[in-house]
Amino acid sequence: MTVAEKAKTLVALHRAPEILRVVNVWDVVSAQAVAALGETKALATAGHSIAATFGYADGTIPREIMLDMVSRIASAVDVPVTADLDDGYGDAGETTRLAIAAGAVGANIEDRLKPLAESVSDVAAIVKAGEAEGVSFALNARTDAIVRGGDRPLQESIADAIERGRAYLDAGATTIFVPGILDADVTRQLVSGIGENRVSVIGLPGALTAAEYEALGVARISYGPTTQRVALTALQDLASSLYADGVIPASTRALN
Repeated sequence: MTVAEKAKTLVALHRAPEILRVVNVWDVVSAQAVAALGETKALATAGHSIAATFGYADGTIPREIMLDMVSRIASAVDVPVTADLDDGYGDAGETTRLAIAAGAVGANIEDRLKPLAESVSDVAAIVKAGEAEGVSFALNARTDAIVRGGDRPLQESIADAIERGRAYLDAGATTIFVPGILDADVTRQLVSGIGENRVSVIGLPGALTAAEYEALGVARISYGPTTQRVALTALQDLASSLYADGVIPASTRALN
């Protein structure tokens, strides 16, 4: 598929009645391992995980290093790739153009609770950049209304997420990513306020299952840095076993 075709495919996957399940990857070999599964329809990069790979704290990795890894991942697989691009690195439109050049056909870009007008302007710039490149860029516009809500009442954060989500959709976003551990009641409120098949969630420990979110009208679920954490947990546990005179398990697959 061409980049433009991958973009159309990714948007269609977000619009389908079935929830889009994207497993987050952080380098070429993790991307290839997941892409080899028949269930994989698209991949999402995990910005936190890529930053950790290069020794950066989340949100501090330079744009050129992030986009280089996005490019390597997109070039190594055939499925559409959507990238975690933090807050757009101070120029959301240009970052989108560079991401498309790197092979990404969608992105998460977070608002970090900037003033609404400023955030809407960023969304519009992202959409415009995609159009200029001839790509139906699948923007999973992230609002931090809940995870950065602080001490304010949860209902205020939900209302803020809905207001921001509607504004981002009006500006051309494909879906609205509301990170946080969302129970069924909060999810229903967000879907009712933002729209069916327009809300994107993260599958953290303690969250609902993908099937439960799908039944509530959620469009997409991803897993952020937790996939890398699971892999690193397995590595550390294996190392402990080897130090204790263990052996490599016979069930190990040669995925690299």
